[in-house]
Amino acid sequence: MLASFFHLKENNTTVKKEVLAGLTTFSTMAYILVVNPVILSKAGMPFEAQIVSTALAAIVGTLVMALYAKLPIALAPGMGLNAFFAYTIVLGMGYTWQFALTAVFLEGVLFILLSLFKVREAIINSIPINLKHAISVGIGLFIALIGMVNAGIVETGMQHIGHNNLDGVIVKLGDVKSAGPIIAVIGLLVSAVLMAKNVNAALLIGIIAAAIIGIPLGITKLPANGHFISLPPSISATFFKLEFNKIFTVDMLVILFTLLMVNLFDTVGTLIGLCSKAGLLDKDGKIPVAKKALLADAIGTTSGALLGTSVVAAYVESASGIASGGKTGLTAFTVACMFFLSLFFAPLFMAIPAAATAPALIIVGMLMMSAVKEIDFSDITEAVPAFLAIVMMPYTYSIAEGIVFGMLSYVFLKILSGRYRQISPVMYVLTALFLISLFLR
Repeated sequence: MLASFFHLKENNTTVKKEVLAGLTTFSTMAYILVVNPVILSKAGMPFEAQIVSTALAAIVGTLVMALYAKLPIALAPGMGLNAFFAYTIVLGMGYTWQFALTAVFLEGVLFILLSLFKVREAIINSIPINLKHAISVGIGLFIALIGMVNAGIVETGMQHIGHNNLDGVIVKLGDVKSAGPIIAVIGLLVSAVLMAKNVNAALLIGIIAAAIIGIPLGITKLPANGHFISLPPSISATFFKLEFNKIFTVDMLVILFTLLMVNLFDTVGTLIGLCSKAGLLDKDGKIPVAKKALLADAIGTTSGALLGTSVVAAYVESASGIASGGKTGLTAFTVACMFFLSLFFAPLFMAIPAAATAPALIIVGMLMMSAVKEIDFSDITEAVPAFLAIVMMPYTYSIAEGIVFGMLSYVFLKILSGRYRQISPVMYVLTALFLISLFLR
């Protein structure tokens, strides 16, 4: 039944491969169960309720992706947008978290409409093929950097990823003699050796090995009471807590526009990069089920707001499962099942340190670099935009910013070199929106 529903034979995969891929993806993104509540609690939201809301929102979005779009891509409340929710809307602008949830809800509804009318699909299809390959490469560098930062191999001065200001140093080598880098390197070697031996579960085994080694090193924190099972707390404090009395304001317009732009291009970039890596783009470089995939994250965001959490988005960590052989919605379905189990086994999943999942992200980053050979560097009007899209993702710690730089430079270079006919009408519209968003910052 599973094989037939998810078309496993047609995609040259098996139930075992898909389930292992799902377990790998979940292990690399399970950190969100802790990180998202920590960030949103700064806005005054109950921490324990946020653990449940985060898991439930991930389940809803990922199930839609698995059963409707049938893609091996998982969804959960997105990093970056949760910080915008807590630090900008609530702490910066002074609004309540209920008002912020309302903004997320409205964004989700707008995304559903844009997806149904294929506006978001038209945006994906308008992106030139060289930029699509560049997005995949940029995401590879980006998630490799995330892995290295999570492990402590690299330190940055960016506060939102957990480090203090480093006296003007943007990136530097971390303390490689500490526990985090040590278990990450061991996990990396274990995964790489197993991959060389064609072991499908190589990345997952590497994560488990690193987590086990982290126990005597004191970085894998087992529950003090020895209990790995617990009943999930209530979400009544955050469920359906929307506040519509201040939605017709300039602030709401700016908030909505920012959420729409950032989430739109984070999702677009992630979908393109992941589908490219999984070999799911058609001969024209398009995602055949783009409308369904985009509806999945729109439904996830809308339901997430009602459950009481921030914007739900496609997770770039899904690349770890794809690299492990995941090709269908069964991979995503497995991730959704794991998020459901996490409601009861949260202490166990929370024991896995970020450093243990870092090897998977680093290896996946390396694998996604392979798309660079598909980019046409002989044409400067294609090469410069592709290069900027690639480097700006890790440099700005944002997929969306990389796309903005890549697309703006593409349009301007084509116009100034007299090749404006190569630009689609949608690209002109996007350029105008990008410029507006830059001036609104």
